[in-house]
Amino acid sequence: METSHCGFDAEWARLEALDKAHVWHPFTQMQGWRAERPLIIERAEGCYLYDLEGRRYLDGVSSLWVTTHGHRTPELDAALRAQLDKVAHTTLLGLTHAPAIELAAKLVELAPPGLTKVFYSDAGSTAVEVALKMAFQYWRQRTDPRPRKTKFIHLRESYHGDTVGAVSVGGISLFHSLYRPLLFEALAAPEPHCYRCPLRLERATCGMACADELERLLEANADEIAAVIIEPVMMGAAGMLAQPEGYARRVRELCTQYEALLICDEVATGFGRTGWMFACEAEGIAPDLLCVAKGLTGGYLPLAATLATDAIYEAFLGETGEFKTFFHGHTYTGNPLACAVALANLALFEQNNTLERVRAVASHLAERLETLRALPLVGDIRQRGLMAGIELVADRHARTPLPPEWLAGYRVTNRCRDYGVILRPLGNVVVLMPPLAISTAQADELTNVLRVVIAEVGRELLAGGEPG
Repeated sequence: METSHCGFDAEWARLEALDKAHVWHPFTQMQGWRAERPLIIERAEGCYLYDLEGRRYLDGVSSLWVTTHGHRTPELDAALRAQLDKVAHTTLLGLTHAPAIELAAKLVELAPPGLTKVFYSDAGSTAVEVALKMAFQYWRQRTDPRPRKTKFIHLRESYHGDTVGAVSVGGISLFHSLYRPLLFEALAAPEPHCYRCPLRLERATCGMACADELERLLEANADEIAAVIIEPVMMGAAGMLAQPEGYARRVRELCTQYEALLICDEVATGFGRTGWMFACEAEGIAPDLLCVAKGLTGGYLPLAATLATDAIYEAFLGETGEFKTFFHGHTYTGNPLACAVALANLALFEQNNTLERVRAVASHLAERLETLRALPLVGDIRQRGLMAGIELVADRHARTPLPPEWLAGYRVTNRCRDYGVILRPLGNVVVLMPPLAISTAQADELTNVLRVVIAEVGRELLAGGEPG
């Protein structure tokens, strides 16, 4: 046993040295990373990850919001192996294949009505890039062209990805401000943030004034607006901002009224995450363009899609010499392995009654999260289905933010690892996005750890300022 332990230590040290010598991690201050011992994941099972030494961790963020039915799901493993026996990759440029065809048909079947065409890409950012370019080109190529409609409206604290177009319609200054010289101009409407209203109003009496501000922008710029882009129901990377009921529906009505396309980014909210297959359904709306990724393959392979209406698709039809083609694509567009796994993933939603399970577990989780409100560090808890955010504050009655340099969210999520739970922060917001397969017992495990850790960190931070 001692020899085995020494072997683990040696292998951990070897991998740690190689990582710190060569790997540049995303959204990570590498100076801090190099000073710490990394957590090295070796395998996974169900809702748990296991490190190199066999320690178990509840995957509280679905390995960055992608895992649906759990890790090592037998049906998804089998679909991947079966496709490997046929073809691993073949291009969609001038060719096609069965998994991409069948998946497109299934996505259209599941999507809000009117979305009939599927364009594949490989990540949420690229799905958004596709939607922005389609919207821009659509207005130029309609039978009655509107070439002045070139601008986009987004919400101020929005996040739609990290490619240049997606960043142009993003508003999180920490992520985006450095790159402003690279971006195209977009208009920003106030985000529906009822805990920290950008208009300094209260939800009980505001009349959804943030939507009124969006209408003013649309009315003043109607001749120039190509599309409005939102995450419906819940804004993920903005800090888990739960929109008031009816907000997305009002945006849909305004886009119709002022002749702007509506792009719904459901990269985070799609595939059961909110308790609906797509969050749009909770508001009874259908966008003109729908962006999906993350949970599409159940957490197995990179795959994204942008769904469009017939009206948009038909604006790109023409003779070769008219150059109406959508000149966009990716090497691995519609990869057969990813499409095959996605089909198996979607089949499991029906076989396992996944949406019903999500709603039941989400209701249980909501009850458990409510018990955390008594902790002094907890200011707000925002939840839709199995996506939630706990905002940590210095004074919950005054809603006073904690100083960012105290790294409160990081302290909480990092310490949760000592108790066997993996979470990620968004600033001072602790994010919960467990696999859709999480059980009520595992939801209890998650909230029990959070109760202990938030209390510990709260005592340290609020007793006398930032600990040394």
